Amino acid sequence: MQPLFRHSSAQNSRPAPFLPMTRAEMDSLGWDCCDVILVTGDAYIDHPSFGMALIGRLLEAQGFRVGIISQPDWQAADSFRVLGKPRLYFGVTAGNMDSMVNHFTSDRKIRSDDAYTAGGMAGKRPDRAVIVYAQRCREAFSDVPIVIGGIEASLRRIAHYDYWSDTVRRSVLVDSKADILLYGNAERALVDLTFLLNKGTKINDIQDLRGTVVIKKQIPEDFIEVFEHTPKVERTKTVMRLPSFEEVKINQTLYAQASRILHLESNPHNARALIQKHGNREVWLNPPPFPLSTIELDQVYDLNYARLPHPSYQNQKIPAFEMIRFSINIMRGCFGGCTFCSITEHEGRIIQSRSEQSILKEIKQIQEVGQGFTGVISDLGGPTANMYRLGCKDHNIEKHCRKLSCVYPTICQNLNTDHKPLIEIYKKAREIKGIKKITIGSGVRYDLAVESPEYIKELVTHHVGGYLKIAPEHTEDNVLKKMMKPSISSYDKFKQLFEKYSKAAGKEQYLIPYFIAAHPGATTQDMLNLALWLKKNNFRLDQVQAYLPSPMALATAMYHSGKNPLHLVNEKSEQVYTAKGLKLRRLHKAFLRYHDPANWSLLRDALRQMGRVDLIGNGKHHLVPNFQPALSPKQQPEGARFKTTPLSSRADRSWTAGSPSGRGKRRRDKK
Repeated sequence: MQPLFRHSSAQNSRPAPFLPMTRAEMDSLGWDCCDVILVTGDAYIDHPSFGMALIGRLLEAQGFRVGIISQPDWQAADSFRVLGKPRLYFGVTAGNMDSMVNHFTSDRKIRSDDAYTAGGMAGKRPDRAVIVYAQRCREAFSDVPIVIGGIEASLRRIAHYDYWSDTVRRSVLVDSKADILLYGNAERALVDLTFLLNKGTKINDIQDLRGTVVIKKQIPEDFIEVFEHTPKVERTKTVMRLPSFEEVKINQTLYAQASRILHLESNPHNARALIQKHGNREVWLNPPPFPLSTIELDQVYDLNYARLPHPSYQNQKIPAFEMIRFSINIMRGCFGGCTFCSITEHEGRIIQSRSEQSILKEIKQIQEVGQGFTGVISDLGGPTANMYRLGCKDHNIEKHCRKLSCVYPTICQNLNTDHKPLIEIYKKAREIKGIKKITIGSGVRYDLAVESPEYIKELVTHHVGGYLKIAPEHTEDNVLKKMMKPSISSYDKFKQLFEKYSKAAGKEQYLIPYFIAAHPGATTQDMLNLALWLKKNNFRLDQVQAYLPSPMALATAMYHSGKNPLHLVNEKSEQVYTAKGLKLRRLHKAFLRYHDPANWSLLRDALRQMGRVDLIGNGKHHLVPNFQPALSPKQQPEGARFKTTPLSSRADRSWTAGSPSGRGKRRRDKK
């Protein structure tokens, strides 16, 4: 395996203040052309939490000249010619967020803004941006290779259910007509690819890089093809055959089977290559990339970032940047395996952690160069707050493991749950001179936290600003099983410790729980039970989330197929109920906001149909009153405006980055 950092024979010898977005900037750097041009649907922010900056600086550090085309006009090819013809390739991504999640709420309503655009302005990127951008790049320079990556491409690497069109779509590699797709945290694959192209290798000859998807006309002779039920073959060169696009498009059971296989083949130490026929073409998925070492991850985050938006945006605020500008990524990956979340499919299950030295160094850099820094670090986290340096105790066991989660149904006995390294970082970070406070904005995995009461003590004593958001997601076990989430009793244990240590610290602090409505497996009775739990515990939620089937997630397979891919799938296997249709989804969401007068009429009708009129009335034990006040226009059920909530720092934003994730402070539709 090649080292991540090495130096090319390309011409770049010094880092640019910002990666150039104009020919004038290229001229000032003495460049006649770019080696690589990165096209992104986001505003260009030169910060390691943003994919194009991280990838661009990584390639720059290898000696390559990298330009950025940010949010081009996609109606014509001229905007894709502004930096001239790239010597090696176009790298195309929708940005830190999937373009469809960016544009639409879980109820398919159009969002009114875009957190990754200057001024928060909506409409600066197209739907299915990867496909559109790749087509325009091809029109601009037909002979230049096109490489696609990022969250949108990564989660559409095989035939996938598309919630917005309610159909199964082909691999985005096929639809975009790109030359190669890079999935996951793709730094290693992208560096290898760039060096191969720089040596003169044709892109169509690059077929076997880990973490890539390519088109093959046929299976190589030295590979043996196997299927889901094929007995284990003691050969290294095997490829697992997925049901074809044509099959999964019309057969929902086969779709669930394909989803199950994909997730079981996700450990880079034992995963096999996958192949899926699309017409007369074979979409070939090479095994996942190996994780970066701590040294390599440090090198990535220690690069020459300006930590600011490109000067061309002048004084316009970019909401996503405002949210994460003083936060720090300390790790990647998630071994939780929550079925509704896209982090694991994108970043993998093996945790990659930075060194303590690198993290503390970045805090000091923020102090030195962070414009407007007031002494408050808004997060030290990642996809979760507290998986830093956690992993399998035995590397040999890890190499052979094929479990979908290390913490479900219970915490694996082979999992190291020692939070001491994280506690030490918190302590040393808050002791840095000039640091007033460090809050933790990433989602705390509370079933892990209760294994380390000392961590909870450190967290609530020093790093909670009055409220701590956590995500039990539901209260009912049958729903939690479909989510691969722990029982609500884990939340209760965490709550007891949270309150104990808050009291000991003399602080009045509160937990703010997040829940999902209309998740596969959740019946109307389940949502009523959750509403009664909320009322009993005196919770009145301001922000609620209706389940959104993101491409490739296991819960999406449940939603589309009605089957449970957590177990062997066939025509006779378990059926999974899912609330579909706008009216039913709205009802499930209304249960989470039982206190909102806009929902009372809908809830009263539902309670009568369920035979629970005993919950309608004006007493403390009733769920909704039997009267209806006049509502202002803002209180009307259809009167809400929808906004895009930016992804916080816990989502690693490499090429890679930014899943609509899951990840602690996930997107929440605001009403």
